[in-house]
Amino acid sequence: MIYTRYERARIIGARALQISMGAPILVRTTKIDPLEIALVEYDSNMVPITVKRRIGEKVEVL
Repeated sequence: MIYTRYERARIIGARALQISMGAPILVRTTKIDPLEIALVEYDSNMVPITVKRRIGEKVEVL
């Protein structure tokens, strides 16, 4: 799925916060910084976050 730069920033930031609060890590990595881990997860398409876009009258769920 193609996300806008704003959606990408929101997804990675939200996931980094989850990781820093103790959420399980979904990829194997040697990194310890939550933001770097979130970036690896995002690049691997493993982020468990749903994006809702409002387009006109209907809402599209990605």
